[in-house]
Amino acid sequence: MAGHRSERGLKRGELARRTGCHLETIRYYETAGLMPEPARTDAGHRIYDPEQERRLRFILRARELGFTIEELKGLLKLIDGDGPSCGDVYDMAEAHIASIRSKITDLKKLEKTLVEISTECARGEAPDCPIIDALYESA
Repeated sequence: MAGHRSERGLKRGELARRTGCHLETIRYYETAGLMPEPARTDAGHRIYDPEQERRLRFILRARELGFTIEELKGLLKLIDGDGPSCGDVYDMAEAHIASIRSKITDLKKLEKTLVEISTECARGEAPDCPIIDALYESA
């Protein structure tokens, strides 16, 4: 085959390309215990099977949605069949939703504040800056 794919699976570089994930990130997920240790070729290259690719895609999507490494470990334990129940995962998702809503509230406040203080900015070469002044006031 074309060098990146063996009969048994994908090398790490090909897995990275297929998932859009950096090599270092895959290594990190292995070290963190999110990805199982892959099989190796006789030459010592790591080889990933389709299930490991699927798992990495799951991890990447969960990270996009803001799940922490610890939360992911809990989710993966459920998938692996030796962890929390579906009800536990529901509770985790509900807590995550509450955290997201809190962040949205904070971001809306930040946006409002920045819009308000930005309207006072002359955008010129003047040494005084209302944006910097406002940030000092809130510190």
